[in-house]
Amino acid sequence: MLIARHADVHEVLAGREEEILALVQETYGVHEDGRTAVPHSTFLRFPGDDRNRIIGLPAFAGGDHPVAGMKWIASFPGNLDEGLPRASAAIVLNSLENGFPVALLEGSQISAKRTAASAALAARLLTEGDEPTGVTLVGGGVINTEVLRFLLVALPTLREVTVFDLDAGRAEAFAARCRELGPELTVDVATDRPTALARHGLVSLATTSGTPHLGSDELRPGTVVLHVSLRDLHPEVILGAQNIVDDADHVCRERTSLHLAEQEAGHREFVDASIGALVRGTVPFTRDPGRITVFSPFGLGILDMALAEYVRAQAAERGLGVQIEGFLGHGVTGSGHGATGSGR
Repeated sequence: MLIARHADVHEVLAGREEEILALVQETYGVHEDGRTAVPHSTFLRFPGDDRNRIIGLPAFAGGDHPVAGMKWIASFPGNLDEGLPRASAAIVLNSLENGFPVALLEGSQISAKRTAASAALAARLLTEGDEPTGVTLVGGGVINTEVLRFLLVALPTLREVTVFDLDAGRAEAFAARCRELGPELTVDVATDRPTALARHGLVSLATTSGTPHLGSDELRPGTVVLHVSLRDLHPEVILGAQNIVDDADHVCRERTSLHLAEQEAGHREFVDASIGALVRGTVPFTRDPGRITVFSPFGLGILDMALAEYVRAQAAERGLGVQIEGFLGHGVTGSGHGATGSGR
């Protein structure tokens, strides 16, 4: 059993944005090809507590480097008030030869980077031919920090960033992190949300909101919205927009904005395409400049597994992490039993 700690995962992933983007793109393509198994994620909630949750995401991704496993990720927004990360996660990878668990990885960095890479990939696909020069980031946490990191790689035309957070102090701290990521960027802090949203035609929403709070009157026509946090937009925004998802069966549940829109409309015809279809070119899609385009990724476990396997293989190759002998108690160490049966 290989244990990859926070520092090990960080060492493997630091500066690998291009590779992660390519991996996420290919994994979406594999999903579009029907070579994945992605059961619905399981939400563990607590009686009398509608804010905190722990989510289990089992998944199998095929392709050139098949991998299976599960992510167990907790979201406790109140942690932020204590100076702690909102999310924490662990990922287990299993051998496809015998099912044995072969790796346990710190998962919060993997989860954040696959989420951000997914959003940046969508931004690149949806703005092709009309590359944006600016982006508005609503929500000053870890996810939007990573979204900007990947956007700077996916969209090299970006020059301006506007940030907004309900907590003014957090917004200023977030702006400082943005300037560190892109010293050449012009970064400003908006004092109110309407001003922030009106500034640019590309918007990333990464908040902790559990209920919709943003209407179509705040978004100008033609805006591309990276709806990362899934519950910010009122159903009428979704119903009036062009909608790209990672998987309609996954995103239309758990009271996401799309789930509420489906309940209101009685159908899912408002979903135009999946990002995998855009990657593979199986569904024609053209942005309507008179409408909002929304990308809503539920966050498929196949992305976590693909990136976790990349980390596992790199860690093993570099001698990172800790090998635990006798974990299963019958003499099998896991050494040589990669999650795929072959190294990346």
